Amino acid sequence: MKTETELRQNTAAAVLNELVANQGVLYTKLHQYHWHVQGPHFFTLHVKYEELYDETTADFDAFAERLIAQGYRPFSTLSEFLEYSTIEERVYDEHLSADQMVNNTISDYEVLKNIARRGAELAGDEGDVVTEDMLVAYIEKIDLTIWMLDAYLKG
Repeated sequence: MKTETELRQNTAAAVLNELVANQGVLYTKLHQYHWHVQGPHFFTLHVKYEELYDETTADFDAFAERLIAQGYRPFSTLSEFLEYSTIEERVYDEHLSADQMVNNTISDYEVLKNIARRGAELAGDEGDVVTEDMLVAYIEKIDLTIWMLDAYLKG
């Protein structure tokens, strides 16, 4: 396995690991919103947040496995996720409205999208078409998710 220092460099693999850390934090936040959402759109958002954390699990796993296939060790502890994530952990606030949860989720997905763009560019520069394709597909999925969440807020 390649060293942690190698994963801190400006490479596509380092960006994949940054995504792993961010997805670890996002996964927890999506569960938190799933459990605590209230109000007239409870049923819609409860189901949507479950869908989002299930998708996050699949992406999280795919990126970590890509790293392993390349000989790297993905971040895999809660402390690593928190240390290397740019998405901030949030302690549940009972005064957080459903719309605020959705807005926070959109912001978190924007963070992931920017990281993925950087990774796709680096992967392209490195000739790593597999990682580049993975990240481009991920960006496409994020765009769709953001669009849907934004449409919910406009409803």
